[in-house]
Amino acid sequence: METLENNVFDCALVFEGGGYRVSYTSALANVLLEQGIYFEYVCGLSAGASTSINYLSRDRERVRRSFMTDGPMREHVGLRSLVRGHGYFDADALYGGAIQDGTLPFDWETFQANPARVRIQAFERDTGRTVRFGREDMTDPTRMVNLVRASSTLPGMMEPLPVDGKTLYDGGLGTGAGIPACMAEDDGFERFVFVATRPRGYRKKEPSARDRQVYKHLAKDYPYLRNALLTRWERYNAAAEHVEELERAGKALVLYPDEMPVENNTVNPRRLAAAHEMGRAQYLRELPRLREFLFGAADAGPRPDDPDEGTGYITLG
Repeated sequence: METLENNVFDCALVFEGGGYRVSYTSALANVLLEQGIYFEYVCGLSAGASTSINYLSRDRERVRRSFMTDGPMREHVGLRSLVRGHGYFDADALYGGAIQDGTLPFDWETFQANPARVRIQAFERDTGRTVRFGREDMTDPTRMVNLVRASSTLPGMMEPLPVDGKTLYDGGLGTGAGIPACMAEDDGFERFVFVATRPRGYRKKEPSARDRQVYKHLAKDYPYLRNALLTRWERYNAAAEHVEELERAGKALVLYPDEMPVENNTVNPRRLAAAHEMGRAQYLRELPRLREFLFGAADAGPRPDDPDEGTGYITLG
């Protein structure tokens, strides 16, 4: 396959995580693909890491299906998975297993042909380090999906999978506390499209006494993990304020959900499908604002009916 082309070079596309709330925000990736808007740099963590690699594979069906729980996926989430001893989310089945058995194939050839940079992050349990991975670390589909899984592994909800002999957890426990704009900033970007999974003005609350007990139980004998859980609320709030400052300065277009109809642990397939359609409707309305931020005018930039734009992978939905 020939190398694909991109058309947004001076702005980072940043996907916040949030578990199955990303059923809503992943719709933005599909709207971009439909319109032929291809970013040269994409980053995300946790569920946002999944959307990042799916977007770069330009597979609209996988973008949507990754956060749907109908069909065979129903057995691998929620109480059905829990009673079978695989955790609330069966990570073995949802990540590597879904690629291997064909439930959710990944277009590795297209991903490789896309020259765009990608960055995801995870949290190292035993040292408290934030570790980041790029395309150079994604040497094959199994390695790639294992890194995405590591970035998404919530303590107590999913079983961690050691990577290079290290136990990694959700990237939201590390730098940025769940808001991955810091990855793009550290890579030198000054303009951002930030796809939020929380409404404008959302702030996390200080953990209650019960929350603290739960965190201590989850962390057990791992002090760095315990500290990350206990301090995440204030680190997240500081990162959220920073994103708002970037927005006020004209450096960030922040796409907050008009409303968020699901939670991070919602597994009802009808609710998730409805959330995706709600997200799609919002992001279609946001297109003029997005085009103006990226290309200078509300009607500027590539369009799906323009055969000279994009790579021929645009389909009308």
